Amino acid sequence: MIIVVTGASGYLGRAVAAELVTAGHEVRTLQRRPSGVDGVMDVLGSITDPDVVVHAVAGAEGVIHLAAKVSLAGDPAEFQVVNVEGTRTVLEAAERAGVSRFVQVSSPSVAHAGSALAGVGAEPASPADARGDYARTKAESELLALARDSASMRVVAVRPHLVWGPGDTQLVGRILDRARRGRLPLLDGGRALIDSTYIDNAATGIVAALLRAEEAHGRAFVITNGEPRPVGELLAGICIAAGVRPPQWSLPAGVARAAGSLIERVWAIRPGEDEPPMTRFLAEQLSTAHWFDQRETRRALDWQPTVSIDEGLRRLSAH
Repeated sequence: MIIVVTGASGYLGRAVAAELVTAGHEVRTLQRRPSGVDGVMDVLGSITDPDVVVHAVAGAEGVIHLAAKVSLAGDPAEFQVVNVEGTRTVLEAAERAGVSRFVQVSSPSVAHAGSALAGVGAEPASPADARGDYARTKAESELLALARDSASMRVVAVRPHLVWGPGDTQLVGRILDRARRGRLPLLDGGRALIDSTYIDNAATGIVAALLRAEEAHGRAFVITNGEPRPVGELLAGICIAAGVRPPQWSLPAGVARAAGSLIERVWAIRPGEDEPPMTRFLAEQLSTAHWFDQRETRRALDWQPTVSIDEGLRRLSAH
């Protein structure tokens, strides 16, 4: 097929585009800078520019939409413009171009209201309950995409959870940076059980959603390795793989949440140059269970992860 991947200059987008090329598809990518993926045709521009989007999707049979503003803080209006209106622009262009398969790459945070998610599936996205502008706008964009599901354009939403692996400058990079500076606390001892997804598994799961759109359309699916670990154990594994001392100190989750709320208010007035050191959303993510029943995901997408957490950590160490 001719497949368009938005956001292919990002860590996960590059992996998805490369997976499609390997499988023999003709791949176009749409993002603001070159993707760096061999064998694709880059279209440079923003998903908020209708003319660029129309050009990118012309003649395509499938679209995998990953482009988004991803951050713990920032201008709420920018989240809205990129994540919601940008998604609307891509959907409308895809419909007009006759695209038959559309995968909306979402996030489990769209269904997180601050309490544990233990052994659940893809709970309904809720913009009203989502924590923070990123999660809220991703929830809105997922609902927007699924509402476009039709006989002519099959839409599937997938929510990969905590994607990591070699070369990741976001999750892994930030964990290591904070650990090196002694700014990575364990909340309530790091006991919360969480799922994560090795990069190869996230990419093949997203591609599987595109290929299974006829059977799985109109629904959302969480994608993970299906190997929940205590958050402290996963953080330690990533740190040890990189030769960095794992986090040694713990904070009560309630203290971290209160501090995160205060920092968010200060950041809104005087934002720093990087991500805030703590937010209420981050404190909740580090202190509540987030693991998911993968049986329906694997059945509906006809997909299985192939790289275990332990093998992923070995590959990270080698990298």
